[in-house]
Amino acid sequence: MRRAVCPGSFDPIHNGHLEVIARAAGLFDEVIVAISTNYAKKYMFSLEERLEMARETLASLKGIVVEPVGAGLLAEYCRHRGVSAIVKGLRSSSDFDYELPMATMNRQLSGVETVFLPAEASYVHLSSTLIKEVASLGGSVSDYVPRSVHRRLVSGEPSSDQQPRR
Repeated sequence: MRRAVCPGSFDPIHNGHLEVIARAAGLFDEVIVAISTNYAKKYMFSLEERLEMARETLASLKGIVVEPVGAGLLAEYCRHRGVSAIVKGLRSSSDFDYELPMATMNRQLSGVETVFLPAEASYVHLSSTLIKEVASLGGSVSDYVPRSVHRRLVSGEPSSDQQPRR
């Protein structure tokens, strides 16, 4: 079985992520959407909410598994899960410059390869940070996120461990 991982914080998952995950699903037998937590980062959505949104959104795609990465290195997670490739979407050359050293380190640590997929042109401007900012200022992001995410972005209800949203 050819197994790949699409790692990220997915805070929140958006259509650019979905496009890369769907393309990865066409290349691999199984794609694990591995949701990470960086404890130095402030999240809008809790890990449980991010897992739930990803599962709701990806339920119709075959061969997709959504799970938390947990603590530790992505390279070790890949080795433990029998993952042969990490799939990363690239929006620009600056994404490549950021991702290349990590790809090299992951390969040296565990032998896992990184596959870079260029983003679809209609999604190159998307980032979770930009979506959160636009939504918090009252702008419409409904064209850029799945319904389950949009519902949560506009509800204004905070997750149990977060500050209230606007």
